[in-house]
Amino acid sequence: MTKYIFIVGGVMSGVGKGVAAASIGKIIQSRGYAVTAIKIDPYVNLDAGTMNPTEHGEVFVLDDGMECDQDMGNYERFLNCDLSAANYMTTGSVYQSVINRERNLGYGGRCVEVVPHICLEVLNKIDKAAAKNKAEVVIVEIGGTVGEYQNILFLEAIRILKIKKPGDVLLSLVSHLPIQGDGELKTKPTQYAARTLNAAGLQPDIVIARAGAPLDKKRKEKIAFNCSMEEKDVISAPDVKSIYEIPLNFEKDKLGEVILKKLNMDPKRQDMKDWQKLVETIHSAEKPVKIGIVGKYFGTGDFILADSYISVIEAIKHAAYFFKRRPEIHWLNADDFSDPASLKKLSEYDGIVVPGGFGSRGVEGKIAVIRRLREKKIPFLGLCYGMQLAVIEYARSMLNLKDANTTEIDPETKNPVIDILPEQKKLLEAKNYGGSMRLGAYPAAIKKGTVAYAAYTEHLISERHRHRYEVNPAYVEKLEKAGLVFSGFSPDRRLMEIAELPKSVHPFFAGSQFHPEFKSRPLKPHPLFREFIRAAAGKK
Repeated sequence: MTKYIFIVGGVMSGVGKGVAAASIGKIIQSRGYAVTAIKIDPYVNLDAGTMNPTEHGEVFVLDDGMECDQDMGNYERFLNCDLSAANYMTTGSVYQSVINRERNLGYGGRCVEVVPHICLEVLNKIDKAAAKNKAEVVIVEIGGTVGEYQNILFLEAIRILKIKKPGDVLLSLVSHLPIQGDGELKTKPTQYAARTLNAAGLQPDIVIARAGAPLDKKRKEKIAFNCSMEEKDVISAPDVKSIYEIPLNFEKDKLGEVILKKLNMDPKRQDMKDWQKLVETIHSAEKPVKIGIVGKYFGTGDFILADSYISVIEAIKHAAYFFKRRPEIHWLNADDFSDPASLKKLSEYDGIVVPGGFGSRGVEGKIAVIRRLREKKIPFLGLCYGMQLAVIEYARSMLNLKDANTTEIDPETKNPVIDILPEQKKLLEAKNYGGSMRLGAYPAAIKKGTVAYAAYTEHLISERHRHRYEVNPAYVEKLEKAGLVFSGFSPDRRLMEIAELPKSVHPFFAGSQFHPEFKSRPLKPHPLFREFIRAAAGKK
Protein backbone atom coordinates (compact mmCIF):
# COMPACT_ATOMS: atom_id res chain seq x y z
CA MET A 1 0.00 0.00 0.00
CA THR A 2 1.56 3.31 -1.14
CA LYS A 3 1.85 6.06 1.47
CA TYR A 4 1.70 9.76 0.58
CA ILE A 5 3.35 12.71 2.35
CA PHE A 6 2.39 16.18 1.08
CA ILE A 7 4.50 19.23 1.86
CA VAL A 8 2.87 22.68 1.66
CA GLY A 9 4.15 26.09 2.66
CA GLY A 10 2.80 28.78 4.91
CA VAL A 11 3.40 32.53 5.35
CA MET A 12 5.94 33.01 2.53
CA SER A 13 7.70 31.26 -0.33
CA GLY A 14 11.37 30.29 -0.15
CA VAL A 15 10.90 29.01 3.38
CA GLY A 16 12.64 25.70 2.65
CA LYS A 17 9.90 23.30 1.53
CA GLY A 18 12.23 21.67 -1.00
CA VAL A 19 14.96 20.73 1.48
CA ALA A 20 12.29 19.81 4.04
CA ALA A 21 10.73 17.42 1.51
CA ALA A 22 14.14 16.00 0.58
CA SER A 23 15.06 15.62 4.26
CA ILE A 24 11.82 13.82 5.09
CA GLY A 25 12.50 11.54 2.15
CA LYS A 26 16.00 10.86 3.47
CA ILE A 27 14.65 10.02 6.92
CA ILE A 28 12.04 7.59 5.56
CA GLN A 29 14.64 6.08 3.22
CA SER A 30 16.96 5.51 6.18
CA ARG A 31 14.17 3.45 7.78
CA GLY A 32 14.39 1.02 4.87
CA TYR A 33 11.57 2.22 2.62
CA ALA A 34 11.68 2.91 -1.14
CA VAL A 35 11.00 6.63 -1.52
CA THR A 36 10.41 8.94 -4.45
CA ALA A 37 9.71 12.68 -4.55
CA ILE A 38 7.49 14.84 -6.76
CA LYS A 39 7.45 18.60 -7.26
CA ILE A 40 4.27 20.41 -8.29
CA ASP A 41 4.84 23.91 -9.68
CA PRO A 42 1.72 26.14 -9.77
CA TYR A 43 2.72 27.73 -13.11
CA VAL A 44 0.90 27.48 -16.42
CA ASN A 45 4.30 26.88 -18.07
CA LEU A 46 4.56 23.28 -19.25
CA ASP A 47 8.04 23.04 -17.71
CA ALA A 48 10.68 25.28 -16.15
CA GLY A 49 12.71 25.70 -19.34
CA THR A 50 11.33 29.14 -20.20
CA MET A 51 11.40 30.55 -16.66
CA ASN A 52 13.84 33.35 -15.82
CA PRO A 53 16.58 31.98 -13.51
CA THR A 54 16.90 35.30 -11.64
CA GLU A 55 13.22 35.05 -10.70
CA HIS A 56 12.55 31.32 -10.41
CA GLY A 57 16.04 29.98 -9.75
CA GLU A 58 18.07 27.37 -11.59
CA VAL A 59 16.54 25.20 -14.30
CA PHE A 60 17.42 21.64 -13.29
CA VAL A 61 17.63 19.01 -16.05
CA LEU A 62 16.87 15.31 -15.62
CA ASP A 63 18.29 12.38 -17.58
CA ASP A 64 15.25 12.25 -19.84
CA GLY A 65 15.61 15.93 -20.72
CA MET A 66 12.85 17.32 -18.51
CA GLU A 67 13.59 20.94 -17.55
CA CYS A 68 12.29 21.35 -14.02
CA ASP A 69 12.44 23.18 -10.72
CA GLN A 70 15.68 23.30 -8.72
CA ASP A 71 14.05 21.36 -5.87
CA MET A 72 14.28 18.28 -8.07
CA GLY A 73 18.04 18.62 -7.65
CA ASN A 74 17.62 18.56 -3.87
CA TYR A 75 15.56 15.38 -4.13
CA GLU A 76 18.19 13.65 -6.28
CA ARG A 77 21.06 14.77 -4.04
CA PHE A 78 19.42 13.74 -0.75
CA LEU A 79 17.90 10.49 -2.01
CA ASN A 80 20.89 9.60 -4.22
CA CYS A 81 18.62 8.78 -7.16
CA ASP A 82 17.88 9.78 -10.76
CA LEU A 83 14.35 11.06 -11.24
CA SER A 84 12.32 11.44 -14.43
CA ALA A 85 9.67 13.67 -15.99
CA ALA A 86 7.07 11.62 -14.10
CA ASN A 87 8.29 13.30 -10.90
CA TYR A 88 7.55 16.86 -12.04
CA MET A 89 4.33 18.57 -12.97
CA THR A 90 3.02 22.09 -13.46
CA THR A 91 -0.50 23.48 -13.63
CA GLY A 92 0.04 23.79 -17.37
CA SER A 93 1.06 20.16 -17.82
CA VAL A 94 -1.94 18.93 -15.80
CA TYR A 95 -4.39 20.99 -17.85
CA GLN A 96 -2.72 19.87 -21.07
CA SER A 97 -3.12 16.19 -20.08
CA VAL A 98 -6.81 16.68 -19.30
CA ILE A 99 -7.48 18.60 -22.52
CA ASN A 100 -5.63 16.01 -24.63
CA ARG A 101 -7.63 13.24 -23.00
CA GLU A 102 -10.89 15.09 -23.62
CA ARG A 103 -9.99 15.64 -27.29
CA ASN A 104 -9.36 11.90 -27.61
CA LEU A 105 -12.80 11.09 -26.09
CA GLY A 106 -11.08 9.76 -22.98
CA TYR A 107 -13.94 10.97 -20.78
CA GLY A 108 -16.61 9.15 -22.80
CA GLY A 109 -18.57 12.25 -23.68
CA ARG A 110 -18.99 13.46 -20.11
CA CYS A 111 -18.70 17.13 -19.18
CA VAL A 112 -15.12 17.77 -18.08
CA GLU A 113 -14.80 20.10 -15.09
CA VAL A 114 -12.00 21.70 -13.12
CA VAL A 115 -13.27 19.85 -10.05
CA PRO A 116 -12.94 16.93 -9.93
CA HIS A 117 -11.16 16.16 -13.22
CA ILE A 118 -8.10 18.42 -12.85
CA CYS A 119 -7.65 17.24 -9.26
CA LEU A 120 -8.01 13.59 -10.27
CA GLU A 121 -5.40 14.06 -12.99
CA VAL A 122 -2.98 15.41 -10.36
CA LEU A 123 -3.53 12.23 -8.34
CA ASN A 124 -3.20 10.11 -11.47
CA LYS A 125 0.21 11.66 -12.19
CA ILE A 126 1.30 11.07 -8.60
CA ASP A 127 0.37 7.39 -8.80
CA LYS A 128 2.17 7.01 -12.15
CA ALA A 129 5.34 8.41 -10.58
CA ALA A 130 4.99 6.05 -7.61
CA ALA A 131 4.60 3.06 -9.95
CA LYS A 132 7.48 4.10 -12.20
CA ASN A 133 9.82 4.48 -9.23
CA LYS A 134 8.45 1.42 -7.38
CA ALA A 135 8.00 3.67 -4.36
CA GLU A 136 6.46 2.66 -1.07
CA VAL A 137 6.35 6.30 0.05
CA VAL A 138 5.77 9.31 -2.21
CA ILE A 139 6.83 12.77 -1.05
CA VAL A 140 4.89 15.50 -2.88
CA GLU A 141 5.93 19.15 -2.55
CA ILE A 142 3.50 21.83 -3.70
CA GLY A 143 5.20 25.08 -4.67
CA GLY A 144 4.21 28.46 -3.28
CA THR A 145 2.03 28.87 -0.18
CA VAL A 146 -1.35 27.60 0.94
CA GLY A 147 -2.92 31.05 0.63
CA GLU A 148 -2.23 31.44 -3.07
CA TYR A 149 -5.21 31.17 -5.42
CA GLN A 150 -3.36 28.95 -7.92
CA ASN A 151 -2.80 26.27 -5.26
CA ILE A 152 -6.47 25.65 -4.46
CA LEU A 153 -6.73 22.78 -6.96
CA PHE A 154 -3.75 20.97 -5.46
CA LEU A 155 -5.15 21.34 -1.96
CA GLU A 156 -8.42 19.92 -3.24
CA ALA A 157 -6.49 16.96 -4.69
CA ILE A 158 -5.03 16.27 -1.24
CA ARG A 159 -8.51 16.45 0.31
CA ILE A 160 -9.84 13.94 -2.23
CA LEU A 161 -6.93 11.55 -1.64
CA LYS A 162 -7.39 11.72 2.14
CA ILE A 163 -11.00 10.61 1.65
CA LYS A 164 -10.06 7.85 -0.81
CA LYS A 165 -7.13 6.51 1.23
CA PRO A 166 -7.66 7.23 4.94
CA GLY A 167 -4.60 6.54 7.03
CA ASP A 168 -2.27 6.58 4.04
CA VAL A 169 -1.96 10.36 3.55
CA LEU A 170 -0.01 12.80 5.70
CA LEU A 171 0.03 16.59 5.33
CA SER A 172 2.97 18.66 6.57
CA LEU A 173 2.89 22.45 6.76
CA VAL A 174 6.29 24.16 6.52
CA SER A 175 5.72 27.60 7.98
CA HIS A 176 7.86 30.60 8.86
CA LEU A 177 8.01 32.11 12.34
CA PRO A 178 9.27 35.70 12.14
CA ILE A 179 11.36 37.14 14.97
CA GLN A 180 10.27 40.45 16.46
CA GLY A 181 12.73 43.11 17.58
CA ASP A 182 12.70 41.74 21.12
CA GLY A 183 13.81 38.35 19.81
CA GLU A 184 10.46 36.60 20.29
CA LEU A 185 9.34 34.07 17.68
CA LYS A 186 5.81 34.95 16.56
CA THR A 187 3.41 32.05 15.97
CA LYS A 188 0.39 33.99 14.71
CA PRO A 189 1.30 33.84 10.96
CA THR A 190 1.60 30.05 11.22
CA GLN A 191 -1.77 29.89 12.97
CA TYR A 192 -3.30 31.78 10.03
CA ALA A 193 -1.61 29.42 7.56
CA ALA A 194 -3.15 26.44 9.38
CA ARG A 195 -6.57 28.14 9.32
CA THR A 196 -6.17 28.67 5.57
CA LEU A 197 -5.68 24.92 5.22
CA ASN A 198 -8.76 24.38 7.40
CA ALA A 199 -10.75 26.54 4.98
CA ALA A 200 -9.72 24.16 2.19
CA GLY A 201 -11.01 21.20 4.20
CA LEU A 202 -7.56 20.13 5.42
CA GLN A 203 -5.87 19.79 8.79
CA PRO A 204 -2.05 19.67 8.94
CA ASP A 205 -0.75 16.53 10.60
CA ILE A 206 2.67 18.07 11.20
CA VAL A 207 3.93 21.64 11.38
CA ILE A 208 7.59 22.20 10.53
CA ALA A 209 8.37 25.54 12.13
CA ARG A 210 11.07 27.40 10.22
CA ALA A 211 12.80 30.12 12.19
CA GLY A 212 16.11 31.81 12.84
CA ALA A 213 16.32 30.02 16.18
CA PRO A 214 15.08 26.73 17.70
CA LEU A 215 11.52 26.70 19.04
CA ASP A 216 11.09 26.71 22.77
CA LYS A 217 8.41 24.70 24.56
CA LYS A 218 6.10 27.74 24.87
CA ARG A 219 6.05 28.33 21.10
CA LYS A 220 5.37 24.64 20.44
CA GLU A 221 2.50 24.70 22.91
CA LYS A 222 0.94 27.77 21.25
CA ILE A 223 1.16 26.29 17.74
CA ALA A 224 -0.20 22.93 18.89
CA PHE A 225 -3.12 24.46 20.81
CA ASN A 226 -4.13 26.95 18.10
CA CYS A 227 -3.62 24.54 15.20
CA SER A 228 -5.49 21.61 16.80
CA MET A 229 -2.59 19.22 17.08
CA GLU A 230 -0.30 17.60 19.63
CA GLU A 231 2.89 19.31 20.75
CA LYS A 232 5.04 16.42 19.49
CA ASP A 233 3.73 17.11 15.97
CA VAL A 234 5.38 20.57 15.94
CA ILE A 235 8.91 20.16 14.62
CA SER A 236 11.57 22.80 15.18
CA ALA A 237 13.49 23.76 12.03
CA PRO A 238 15.99 26.51 12.89
CA ASP A 239 18.59 27.90 10.50
CA VAL A 240 21.59 25.58 10.18
CA LYS A 241 25.10 25.83 8.78
CA SER A 242 24.40 23.34 6.00
CA ILE A 243 21.21 21.97 4.44
CA TYR A 244 22.68 18.48 4.93
CA GLU A 245 22.18 18.90 8.68
CA ILE A 246 18.41 19.17 8.28
CA PRO A 247 17.51 15.44 8.35
CA LEU A 248 19.55 15.00 11.54
CA ASN A 249 18.05 18.16 12.99
CA PHE A 250 14.52 16.91 12.29
CA GLU A 251 15.36 13.68 14.05
CA LYS A 252 16.11 15.62 17.24
CA ASP A 253 12.33 16.14 17.41
CA LYS A 254 11.78 12.49 16.37
CA LEU A 255 10.17 13.41 13.06
CA GLY A 256 10.75 9.96 11.55
CA GLU A 257 9.05 8.30 14.50
CA VAL A 258 6.10 10.72 14.28
CA ILE A 259 5.61 10.13 10.54
CA LEU A 260 5.84 6.35 10.71
CA LYS A 261 3.35 6.20 13.58
CA LYS A 262 0.84 8.41 11.78
CA LEU A 263 1.11 6.28 8.62
CA ASN A 264 1.00 2.98 10.54
CA MET A 265 4.45 1.94 9.36
CA ASP A 266 7.16 0.04 11.22
CA PRO A 267 10.84 0.85 10.65
CA LYS A 268 12.67 -1.86 8.70
CA ARG A 269 16.03 -0.47 9.79
CA GLN A 270 17.61 2.83 10.82
CA ASP A 271 20.93 3.88 9.33
CA MET A 272 22.20 7.41 8.69
CA LYS A 273 25.84 6.80 9.61
CA ASP A 274 27.24 8.04 6.28
CA TRP A 275 25.09 11.16 6.54
CA GLN A 276 26.28 11.78 10.09
CA LYS A 277 29.91 11.48 8.95
CA LEU A 278 29.21 14.02 6.19
CA VAL A 279 27.80 16.52 8.66
CA GLU A 280 30.72 15.95 11.04
CA THR A 281 33.10 16.71 8.15
CA ILE A 282 31.17 19.89 7.30
CA HIS A 283 31.51 21.11 10.89
CA SER A 284 35.11 20.06 11.40
CA ALA A 285 36.57 21.32 8.09
CA GLU A 286 38.75 24.32 8.91
CA LYS A 287 41.15 24.85 6.03
CA PRO A 288 39.37 26.90 3.36
CA VAL A 289 39.33 26.55 -0.41
CA LYS A 290 38.36 29.87 -1.99
CA ILE A 291 36.33 29.53 -5.20
CA GLY A 292 34.96 32.29 -7.41
CA ILE A 293 31.93 31.85 -9.67
CA VAL A 294 31.94 34.25 -12.61
CA GLY A 295 28.35 34.60 -13.79
CA LYS A 296 25.59 37.02 -14.66
CA TYR A 297 22.39 35.57 -13.14
CA PHE A 298 23.06 36.98 -9.68
CA GLY A 299 21.14 40.21 -9.40
CA THR A 300 17.46 40.59 -8.53
CA GLY A 301 16.99 44.20 -7.53
CA ASP A 302 19.40 44.95 -4.72
CA PHE A 303 19.85 41.30 -3.78
CA ILE A 304 21.98 38.34 -4.84
CA LEU A 305 20.08 35.24 -5.96
CA ALA A 306 22.37 32.28 -5.35
CA ASP A 307 19.59 29.93 -6.51
CA SER A 308 20.49 30.69 -10.13
CA TYR A 309 23.53 28.42 -9.74
CA ILE A 310 22.42 26.24 -6.83
CA SER A 311 23.63 22.93 -8.34
CA VAL A 312 27.05 24.44 -9.10
CA ILE A 313 27.30 25.69 -5.52
CA GLU A 314 26.36 22.31 -4.09
CA ALA A 315 28.77 20.46 -6.41
CA ILE A 316 31.61 22.70 -5.21
CA LYS A 317 30.65 21.97 -1.61
CA HIS A 318 30.48 18.20 -2.21
CA ALA A 319 34.00 18.19 -3.65
CA ALA A 320 35.36 20.46 -0.92
CA TYR A 321 33.93 18.22 1.81
CA PHE A 322 35.51 15.21 0.07
CA PHE A 323 38.91 16.78 0.77
CA LYS A 324 37.78 17.97 4.22
CA ARG A 325 38.02 21.58 3.10
CA ARG A 326 35.74 24.46 4.04
CA PRO A 327 34.33 25.95 0.81
CA GLU A 328 34.41 29.74 0.51
CA ILE A 329 32.30 30.67 -2.50
CA HIS A 330 32.34 34.19 -3.91
CA TRP A 331 30.12 35.78 -6.56
CA LEU A 332 32.00 37.56 -9.34
CA ASN A 333 29.96 39.54 -11.85
CA ALA A 334 31.22 38.98 -15.40
CA ASP A 335 30.49 42.62 -16.29
CA ASP A 336 33.07 43.77 -13.73
CA PHE A 337 35.99 42.31 -15.73
CA SER A 338 35.85 44.59 -18.77
CA ASP A 339 38.72 46.56 -17.20
CA PRO A 340 42.06 44.65 -17.47
CA ALA A 341 43.13 45.95 -14.05
CA SER A 342 40.20 44.15 -12.44
CA LEU A 343 41.56 40.78 -13.62
CA LYS A 344 44.35 40.93 -11.03
CA LYS A 345 41.89 40.09 -8.26
CA LEU A 346 41.48 36.60 -9.77
CA SER A 347 44.78 35.61 -8.19
CA GLU A 348 43.09 35.89 -4.78
CA TYR A 349 41.11 32.73 -5.54
CA ASP A 350 42.17 29.10 -5.44
CA GLY A 351 39.99 28.33 -8.45
CA ILE A 352 37.35 29.85 -10.72
CA VAL A 353 34.19 28.34 -12.18
CA VAL A 354 32.56 29.86 -15.26
CA PRO A 355 29.07 28.32 -15.40
CA GLY A 356 26.47 28.07 -18.16
CA GLY A 357 24.18 30.76 -19.48
CA PHE A 358 22.63 32.26 -22.57
CA GLY A 359 23.00 35.57 -24.41
CA SER A 360 25.68 38.20 -24.96
CA ARG A 361 25.75 40.05 -21.63
CA GLY A 362 29.00 39.52 -19.76
CA VAL A 363 30.59 37.36 -22.48
CA GLU A 364 33.68 39.47 -23.12
CA GLY A 365 34.26 39.74 -19.37
CA LYS A 366 34.13 35.94 -19.06
CA ILE A 367 36.53 35.51 -21.99
CA ALA A 368 38.97 37.96 -20.38
CA VAL A 369 38.71 36.00 -17.12
CA ILE A 370 39.39 32.68 -18.88
CA ARG A 371 42.46 34.08 -20.62
CA ARG A 372 43.83 35.33 -17.32
CA LEU A 373 43.22 31.94 -15.68
CA ARG A 374 44.94 30.13 -18.53
CA GLU A 375 47.97 32.43 -18.55
CA LYS A 376 48.37 32.62 -14.76
CA LYS A 377 47.73 28.90 -14.28
CA ILE A 378 44.79 29.37 -11.91
CA PRO A 379 42.52 26.28 -11.78
CA PHE A 380 39.54 26.73 -14.09
CA LEU A 381 36.35 24.75 -14.66
CA GLY A 382 34.03 25.83 -17.48
CA LEU A 383 30.48 24.51 -17.65
CA CYS A 384 28.55 24.45 -20.94
CA TYR A 385 28.80 28.10 -22.10
CA GLY A 386 31.92 28.38 -19.95
CA MET A 387 33.54 25.60 -22.01
CA GLN A 388 32.46 27.25 -25.29
CA LEU A 389 33.97 30.58 -24.22
CA ALA A 390 37.23 28.81 -23.31
CA VAL A 391 37.38 27.43 -26.86
CA ILE A 392 36.73 30.92 -28.26
CA GLU A 393 39.45 32.41 -26.07
CA TYR A 394 41.92 29.74 -27.17
CA ALA A 395 41.12 30.33 -30.84
CA ARG A 396 41.63 34.07 -30.44
CA SER A 397 44.86 33.81 -28.44
CA MET A 398 46.58 30.71 -29.84
CA LEU A 399 45.26 30.60 -33.42
CA ASN A 400 45.29 34.39 -33.75
CA LEU A 401 41.66 34.36 -34.92
CA LYS A 402 40.83 37.70 -33.36
CA ASP A 403 37.18 37.62 -34.46
CA ALA A 404 36.56 34.02 -33.33
CA ASN A 405 33.16 33.84 -31.72
CA THR A 406 29.94 31.95 -31.28
CA THR A 407 27.16 32.59 -33.77
CA GLU A 408 24.87 32.99 -30.77
CA ILE A 409 26.60 36.35 -30.21
CA ASP A 410 27.86 37.25 -33.70
CA PRO A 411 25.94 35.49 -36.51
CA GLU A 412 28.26 37.14 -39.07
CA THR A 413 31.61 36.16 -37.57
CA LYS A 414 34.12 34.85 -40.10
CA ASN A 415 35.40 32.32 -37.58
CA PRO A 416 32.39 30.61 -35.94
CA VAL A 417 34.29 28.25 -33.67
CA ILE A 418 30.99 27.72 -31.81
CA ASP A 419 27.98 27.24 -34.06
CA ILE A 420 24.63 25.53 -34.47
CA LEU A 421 24.62 22.27 -36.38
CA PRO A 422 22.72 22.18 -39.72
CA GLU A 423 19.84 20.06 -38.38
CA GLN A 424 19.38 22.47 -35.46
CA LYS A 425 19.23 25.46 -37.80
CA LYS A 426 16.24 23.90 -39.55
CA LEU A 427 14.42 23.61 -36.22
CA LEU A 428 15.18 27.24 -35.37
CA GLU A 429 13.91 28.40 -38.74
CA ALA A 430 10.66 26.59 -37.94
CA LYS A 431 10.65 28.40 -34.53
CA ASN A 432 10.89 25.05 -32.72
CA TYR A 433 13.25 26.48 -30.13
CA GLY A 434 12.89 23.73 -27.51
CA GLY A 435 13.43 21.03 -30.13
CA SER A 436 16.71 22.64 -31.16
CA MET A 437 18.30 22.09 -27.76
CA ARG A 438 20.30 19.07 -26.66
CA LEU A 439 18.57 18.16 -23.41
CA GLY A 440 19.15 15.36 -20.96
CA ALA A 441 21.63 12.50 -20.81
CA TYR A 442 23.94 11.71 -23.73
CA PRO A 443 26.92 9.34 -23.87
CA ALA A 444 30.48 10.59 -24.25
CA ALA A 445 33.73 8.75 -24.92
CA ILE A 446 36.76 9.75 -22.84
CA LYS A 447 40.27 9.79 -24.28
CA LYS A 448 42.85 7.86 -22.27
CA GLY A 449 45.85 9.70 -20.82
CA THR A 450 43.88 12.90 -20.24
CA VAL A 451 42.80 14.91 -17.21
CA ALA A 452 39.22 13.81 -17.89
CA TYR A 453 40.14 10.12 -18.00
CA ALA A 454 42.09 10.42 -14.76
CA ALA A 455 38.94 11.88 -13.20
CA TYR A 456 36.41 9.38 -14.55
CA THR A 457 38.69 6.31 -14.89
CA GLU A 458 36.32 4.93 -17.52
CA HIS A 459 36.00 5.20 -21.27
CA LEU A 460 32.27 5.75 -21.70
CA ILE A 461 30.22 8.13 -19.53
CA SER A 462 26.75 9.64 -19.53
CA GLU A 463 26.13 13.29 -18.68
CA ARG A 464 23.24 15.76 -18.80
CA HIS A 465 23.05 18.58 -21.34
CA ARG A 466 21.13 21.81 -21.82
CA HIS A 467 22.44 23.77 -24.77
CA ARG A 468 21.93 24.59 -28.41
CA TYR A 469 25.39 25.48 -29.76
CA GLU A 470 28.35 23.14 -30.31
CA VAL A 471 32.07 23.33 -31.03
CA ASN A 472 32.31 23.74 -34.80
CA PRO A 473 33.85 20.50 -36.20
CA ALA A 474 35.71 22.57 -38.83
CA TYR A 475 37.98 24.03 -36.14
CA VAL A 476 38.69 20.98 -34.01
CA GLU A 477 41.88 19.87 -35.78
CA LYS A 478 43.32 23.40 -35.78
CA LEU A 479 42.63 23.85 -32.08
CA GLU A 480 44.17 20.48 -31.23
CA LYS A 481 47.32 21.28 -33.22
CA ALA A 482 47.59 24.48 -31.17
CA GLY A 483 47.58 22.45 -27.95
CA LEU A 484 43.93 22.28 -26.85
CA VAL A 485 42.87 18.71 -26.04
CA PHE A 486 39.35 17.49 -26.72
CA SER A 487 39.35 14.67 -24.20
CA GLY A 488 35.64 13.91 -24.35
CA PHE A 489 33.45 13.57 -27.43
CA SER A 490 30.31 11.88 -28.68
CA PRO A 491 30.88 8.23 -29.65
CA ASP A 492 30.82 9.23 -33.35
CA ARG A 493 33.43 11.98 -32.58
CA ARG A 494 31.18 14.62 -34.12
CA LEU A 495 30.41 16.57 -30.93
CA MET A 496 33.09 17.81 -28.54
CA GLU A 497 32.16 17.20 -24.91
CA ILE A 498 35.27 18.10 -22.88
CA ALA A 499 38.10 20.52 -23.69
CA GLU A 500 41.22 20.68 -21.52
CA LEU A 501 44.88 21.57 -21.29
CA PRO A 502 47.40 18.85 -20.29
CA LYS A 503 48.66 18.75 -16.71
CA SER A 504 52.13 19.55 -18.03
CA VAL A 505 50.81 22.93 -19.19
CA HIS A 506 48.26 23.86 -16.53
CA PRO A 507 47.37 22.50 -13.05
CA PHE A 508 43.69 22.25 -14.05
CA PHE A 509 42.07 23.85 -17.08
CA ALA A 510 38.97 22.00 -18.27
CA GLY A 511 35.50 22.69 -19.59
CA SER A 512 32.56 20.44 -20.31
CA GLN A 513 29.78 20.94 -22.84
CA PHE A 514 27.47 19.16 -20.40
CA HIS A 515 26.44 20.14 -16.87
CA PRO A 516 28.33 17.88 -14.42
CA GLU A 517 26.80 19.72 -11.47
CA PHE A 518 23.47 17.98 -12.08
CA LYS A 519 24.93 14.58 -11.18
CA SER A 520 27.00 15.51 -8.14
CA ARG A 521 25.95 13.99 -4.81
CA PRO A 522 26.88 14.90 -1.21
CA LEU A 523 28.45 11.48 -0.59
CA LYS A 524 29.83 11.15 -4.12
CA PRO A 525 31.14 14.38 -5.67
CA HIS A 526 31.27 14.63 -9.44
CA PRO A 527 34.68 13.57 -10.84
CA LEU A 528 35.33 16.89 -12.64
CA PHE A 529 34.45 18.99 -9.61
CA ARG A 530 36.49 16.66 -7.41
CA GLU A 531 39.63 17.08 -9.54
CA PHE A 532 39.05 20.82 -9.89
CA ILE A 533 38.92 21.20 -6.10
CA ARG A 534 41.94 18.91 -5.74
CA ALA A 535 43.92 21.32 -7.93
CA ALA A 536 42.46 24.40 -6.20
CA ALA A 537 43.29 23.03 -2.77
CA GLY A 538 46.88 22.49 -3.90
CA LYS A 539 47.27 25.99 -5.42
CA LYS A 540 50.19 27.95 -4.03
